[in-house]
Amino acid sequence: MGKDVIIALDFDSRERTLAFLDRFAGEERKPFVKIGMELYYAEGPAIVREVKARGHRIFLDLKLHDIPNTVKKAMAVLSGLDVDMVNLHAAGTRAMMEAALEGVTRSDGTRPLVIAVTQLTSTSQERMEQDLLIERPLDQVVLHYARCAAQAGLDGVVCSPLEAGKVHEACGDRFVTVTPGVRFAGGDTGDQVRVTTPARARELGADYIVVGRPITQAEDPAAAYRKCVEEFVTFS
Repeated sequence: MGKDVIIALDFDSRERTLAFLDRFAGEERKPFVKIGMELYYAEGPAIVREVKARGHRIFLDLKLHDIPNTVKKAMAVLSGLDVDMVNLHAAGTRAMMEAALEGVTRSDGTRPLVIAVTQLTSTSQERMEQDLLIERPLDQVVLHYARCAAQAGLDGVVCSPLEAGKVHEACGDRFVTVTPGVRFAGGDTGDQVRVTTPARARELGADYIVVGRPITQAEDPAAAYRKCVEEFVTFS
């Protein structure tokens, strides 16, 4: 499994998004990018097609969570966008994940990677217990959700870097771990609780790291991206 850095395009308009991507025009490699709810809700599927046409791989981060039939139909629509990765909430149950996989698989058998969100990196043990009434240890919950996703046939999960190694132990090395909550050493953690650095995420076994503000709000985003790649992908 190759490792890569995914830049979170956390912008609210096409103009801001494309202006940001223009800053990578001179880079050898087109960054893998994430289009989340803010940008997708602002610009719709057209922005996905436009970014794809520029040669970027895309993680479409819409975190679907509904009854199985609704998710299946939504995934069937999203399959037409030719993204490389798409996700849903593991909390939607195994039946929902199986339906999603069925919906996103095209008639020729091709599909993007499908991954499930375990627990958000903004979730702490205290919040999980008080707000969700889940009293098991957080890492046990993450591993249970990961096993359910694997049993449903999904390709991997979204988890914190702190849990990536344990997920691989439970579900195998080919089961993908996509980890947000990554910051440079000394950087602002913002609303994230379970965070680490790119180098530490690599050590812990993450396959992909999702990095937003440390790159998008950097004075030189391309330089910040290269630093991330150096620490996570090419570091030896």
